[in-house]
Amino acid sequence: MSEPPSPLTHFQGGRPRMVDISSKDITLRTARAEAHILLPETARAALEAGTLKGDPLAVAQLAGIMAAKRTGELIPLCHPLPLRGVEVLLEAVPEGLRCEARVRTEGPTGVEMEALTAVTVAALTVYDMLKSASKGIEIARVRLLEKTGGKSGDWYAPDLNAP
Repeated sequence: MSEPPSPLTHFQGGRPRMVDISSKDITLRTARAEAHILLPETARAALEAGTLKGDPLAVAQLAGIMAAKRTGELIPLCHPLPLRGVEVLLEAVPEGLRCEARVRTEGPTGVEMEALTAVTVAALTVYDMLKSASKGIEIARVRLLEKTGGKSGDWYAPDLNAP
């Protein structure tokens, strides 16, 4: 169950700031995120035929891992974190591909942004690798699935298919 929203911590006196995390406890923090890549039939056929230069899924996995490691450089107010593990998985689903990232660290702040950055860059990489087959590829439903650790505790996304 999620908690009521807290005040925005990245602004103080109307100005952006990097939150001071020096007094926070170092704990195990994990996050999982997902993105869906909707593939038109031409893109799906090209992926299945293996006629592309290189393996789009392997390249996307590597790109997602690299992106997670560089999140602090990409998102202005994110802290650079020493990541302990990053996994990026891609699987075929009826509409195309589902990408999931799992990130973990031991530190004073969470890794939600790293997981979200990983799936987004992996999805963009799939687009880049398949765009010659179709410009109609869509990236959809990028979201946090869960986060664990820290002062705010664990959080799990509600099921999208629930009534």
